Amino acid sequence: MAEPSTRTVERALSLLAIVCEHGSLSLAESSRLAELSPSTSLRLLRTLESSGFVRRDEAGDFHAGSRIMQLGARALSNDNLALLCSPALRDIAESTGESVYLSVPGHADQALYIAIHEGTHSVRHTNWVGRTIPLEGSATGRVLRGETPAVGYVTLESGVEKDVTAVAAPIVLHERIIGSLSVLVPSYRITTSKVERYGALLSGAAASIEHSVSATTSARSGPA
Repeated sequence: MAEPSTRTVERALSLLAIVCEHGSLSLAESSRLAELSPSTSLRLLRTLESSGFVRRDEAGDFHAGSRIMQLGARALSNDNLALLCSPALRDIAESTGESVYLSVPGHADQALYIAIHEGTHSVRHTNWVGRTIPLEGSATGRVLRGETPAVGYVTLESGVEKDVTAVAAPIVLHERIIGSLSVLVPSYRITTSKVERYGALLSGAAASIEHSVSATTSARSGPA
């Protein structure tokens, strides 16, 4: 007899929470922590995987998937992240004259633009808020995938768009990348010194945002 749907949902959500809390778990570990048989856990995890809520690496371990990250990031952005980032976006745009974006992990190896402060140049990158771009082949994608070099930012020319150079830096909370700040510049206007300056501005702003987000989430989770 099939499990009652409510019980199935409860078990799936319990497994999802366990995977998210631990970061990386094998099937055996997931089953033990959820107090489920390996066969039941595998069936539920495969369902979650097919929907993007968990992902399985080459070793067979389970991790939080892009879909759960997207939903969490969107909830945070709607309530908090975009608001907290707004002054930084404005300051960087005013300092550089270029358009500055805030992006978060999207679904199925995509990044989602959720906020912008447009630059002041007559030729500038216009509003892409609400659009997604692939993680592969984009500066923001490299940042969100944890591929930022020691310098603290990623630079890429003609990644998503021809003749546009992007400089991006990660926003990290509790060792997890929750977003990316990026400056998009027509390539004819970019120089090595500008890349270094923009990268420093982005990484500095990201560090300040990380502190603000951490303080906000800590205050919300503290004792009533």
